[in-house]
Amino acid sequence: MRQTDTDPQSDRRTSSGGYFLADRGFDADWLRNDLLDRDIIPAISPKSNRKFPAEFDKKTYNWRHLIENYFGKLKKNRSIAIRSCKTAQSFKAFISIAATIIQMR
Repeated sequence: MRQTDTDPQSDRRTSSGGYFLADRGFDADWLRNDLLDRDIIPAISPKSNRKFPAEFDKKTYNWRHLIENYFGKLKKNRSIAIRSCKTAQSFKAFISIAATIIQMR
């Protein structure tokens, strides 16, 4: 039986498509197999101690670095780092403003 979002016994959500960008800490065969079962392409650099290193798309993996840097720039603003906004809507607005400022630089 395929698990769905409405299945009460489902302990996870199913999704499909896209890439999973992660660092070497997420390099596990069970995770890679689970992602592939969900039609998600794992872009995870293999650990150096693997006997048989898993293949990964290096070009896609490089995007992980850019995304991490962008979040780092966002977190330089203390309000975002500690999430001092009281509502989700104001937090999203603050993220949008900060992202706009970063793009303008």
